[in-house]
Amino acid sequence: MTTVSVYSYTQSVTYVTDNILKSLKDILRGSGLDPAGLVGDWDVLHRGIKAWIDSKHLELVILEIHHPKTDALITRWDIAVSYTWDSSAGSFWTDTEQLKYAIKKAGVMPSDASYRVVVTTANGRPEVSGWSTCNLRSTEGFVRQSLGTTIEHNGLGANTTYWRSS
Repeated sequence: MTTVSVYSYTQSVTYVTDNILKSLKDILRGSGLDPAGLVGDWDVLHRGIKAWIDSKHLELVILEIHHPKTDALITRWDIAVSYTWDSSAGSFWTDTEQLKYAIKKAGVMPSDASYRVVVTTANGRPEVSGWSTCNLRSTEGFVRQSLGTTIEHNGLGANTTYWRSS
């Protein structure tokens, strides 16, 4: 018996998009925050992230957690997309254990903390309805902690980093 499996770039884009959003949801839950806002924006987030991965314009998906009154950054999670897709690579996985460990290490956020999802893209990206431009909060006084690759599908992957105060 011979079994042949073919993965398309589209399948990889969908897998990575789905797991980036699931990772953000896990980060929020593990940080003690309600993911309802993320879930409420799921369709527009999915549409933009998927379109920009597909066009290879997406650089970072950023989850900013900030103080609701001062607007100061409390912590930030970055998911950087890596575009080394190869249909012969034949592997796909999401490292949920590594993510859980990092979430625990980062600690529980204040219950009144707010959050938003922001992306950075390369010039020339296609427009996606529901998205607009904004500025990132400063990471001055924070230190990056890299987790390495947390999502992989045939070489199209995502590397996760979080920022903690120094």
